[in-house]
Amino acid sequence: MKFSVQLPTDRVEAHDDFCTAEAIAENAALAERVGFDACYVTEHPFPPDRWLKEGGHHALDPFVSLSVAAGATKRIRLHTNILVLAYRNPFLTAKAIASLDVVSNGRVIMGTGAGYLEAEFDALGASFDDRNDRMDEALVAIKRAWSGSSVELSGKGFTAIGNTMAPIPKQVAHPPIWVGGNSPRAIRRVVDYAQGWSPFPLPSAGSARTRTMAIESVEDLAEGIGKLREYAERQGRREPIDVNFVPFGLSMNTRKVPSDGELENQFGALEEAGVTWLSVGFPTPNRQIYQEAIERFGQTFLTSI
Repeated sequence: MKFSVQLPTDRVEAHDDFCTAEAIAENAALAERVGFDACYVTEHPFPPDRWLKEGGHHALDPFVSLSVAAGATKRIRLHTNILVLAYRNPFLTAKAIASLDVVSNGRVIMGTGAGYLEAEFDALGASFDDRNDRMDEALVAIKRAWSGSSVELSGKGFTAIGNTMAPIPKQVAHPPIWVGGNSPRAIRRVVDYAQGWSPFPLPSAGSARTRTMAIESVEDLAEGIGKLREYAERQGRREPIDVNFVPFGLSMNTRKVPSDGELENQFGALEEAGVTWLSVGFPTPNRQIYQEAIERFGQTFLTSI
């Protein structure tokens, strides 16, 4: 398995520790040095106050954060986890991802999802009810734009009458697209449009709020992977599909890391279930504790898995 580590650019209240150019560069360079395969950032452009009071978070713009990380590193991949396509025009998104892929010499992973915060959609002037349809349209539009050929395509909120984008991404045919979400539609979207699936742990109590299905155990995840494989077979999909999961106990800004033995057992079970990537988070009370945690994790796991 491969590992993507959180760059805590959502910790805006600890700005000097995590949200300056110096901090992002230092954290990304350390993650690369200790052996992580990718680093990820999240996004929330304009979240509602009520959600913030319930434990939600802000975040730096993902393209700004990952551009800083790109300039401080050579190998580690740059992972949007996740980018909400339905917030924005697909061609502007295509341009931003292509630009980041070019300046980083082909290191972008575009993790994306449909989003679930209706009040954030409203604030951004984006339609919420048809976000899934618009996300599917956006994935088609983005890949067409990345081709470098003239595009004639109409969708909800955009019309290309013969438009061409340059530069195209460094990666051939394009940066891998990983679709987030636990729902049946997310699974279908992976097979139809993408190269990876990014489900995440979710208790039943949180299912309604995030508008997706619960995953409370490795068994739940394995069931989802089975459905992914079944649909891929029905569709005649032959290309491999990555599965990127957030381990239980290592979500963003986790407060306590599970023991090495617990993690080793979990990683083995997840790999057996079909997981190929893990996105991990570590404690973030300050930069020193965060860096100590990822360095220890690297020394313990990244040389042996």
